[in-house]
Amino acid sequence: MSLDTARHSRVEDPLTRWMRGRAPFTAHVAAALLLAAFLVSEIQRRVREPDNAVLVDAARGYLSGISPYEDRRFLYLPSSALLAVPETLAGPEVLRVVVPVGAAGLVLAGWFFALRIFGVSPRSRLAAFGAGGLALFAPFRSEVALGNWTAFSVAALPITLLLAARGRWVGAAAVTGAAIAFKPILAPMLLLFVFARKWQACAALVGVPAAASLVSVLFMPQPGLFLTKTVPFLLHGQDAYAKPFDASLVSVLPRLGVPEAVAVVLAVALSVTGLYLSWVRWRRADDAALRLVETSCLLMLSTFLISRPTFVHYVLVVVLVLLASATAPGAAARSPWVWLPLVPQIAGIDWPWADTSRRHAFKDVVMFLGMGTALAWCCFSDLRRWRGPRGAMRSSTGSGRG
Repeated sequence: MSLDTARHSRVEDPLTRWMRGRAPFTAHVAAALLLAAFLVSEIQRRVREPDNAVLVDAARGYLSGISPYEDRRFLYLPSSALLAVPETLAGPEVLRVVVPVGAAGLVLAGWFFALRIFGVSPRSRLAAFGAGGLALFAPFRSEVALGNWTAFSVAALPITLLLAARGRWVGAAAVTGAAIAFKPILAPMLLLFVFARKWQACAALVGVPAAASLVSVLFMPQPGLFLTKTVPFLLHGQDAYAKPFDASLVSVLPRLGVPEAVAVVLAVALSVTGLYLSWVRWRRADDAALRLVETSCLLMLSTFLISRPTFVHYVLVVVLVLLASATAPGAAARSPWVWLPLVPQIAGIDWPWADTSRRHAFKDVVMFLGMGTALAWCCFSDLRRWRGPRGAMRSSTGSGRG
């Protein structure tokens, strides 16, 4: 099915017609006011951006001849230290405003690019309600408060999928590679390009962050600390400061009394199952945009279950494109089960035993596992129907330049 045909069929669907319909002006004003009120309050109470500060400090050390990996919390590629250098030129008062506004802007950009994947107007009801809802969504509030560079991945994934849906695979891979150079969250997306057999795109995805890191390493003292200090730090689940916020199964299950070895085996089994089902989803020849989005979301959610660390704001990477896909009839995003695990993440709702800063990882892991399970169930329940002649399994997005 071509993108134009798919879009035309979606217009005939009543739910799609409502979501794609133009929102009243007051809805856009309300969304803007919610976001503005949150940002102003965040700027007023902000003293320092905890996550962004790690990168700025690493960049300052880098410029002073100190390896950024002297700080165990610098969990990024060497390129990140180089990319953070411009921030060292700004004073604290400037960063106090620029960082939260920039993070929010990147997330909103990701939301509007996600809508464009399915041809949805920024003036639509879905666009307005989605933007306003972000102000009440705990992962978004966490992202802005921390100034975390996950925002680059949140913006990059929709652009990647939009380009891939239009057959521009190398451009899509370059965008993903650039996001990885900032922060390597989107590294699992390499599998999408492998599924599509776009080998030039695979080379671009790997080459962009590799080249950026190589340039950074040329001027970095002791780059080997990444292997001797940072990797062991990650494998041991970080330290007492960050570990309670880690929502990966490998971190949460031991806190519930599950032996660590059992937790690792269970997390690996679930992650591998999710990766297999993402391949199953990819082999279904249907709406090109929906296929790209659901496969990518399965890949990312499967990785979040096992990666160390996995923090609450990582879910923004998949939520935006998944919500935009609700405009496609038959999309998994139309199932309430996909969104039910997000209910505890609505700001202002208190959840017994899980709302303290040291315990919210328990509801975070429910969110990741619940969303991943709901998507995987859609793949599993339709597995027999998806199987057919090998020709019918071929990619409807296989055309276009690699």
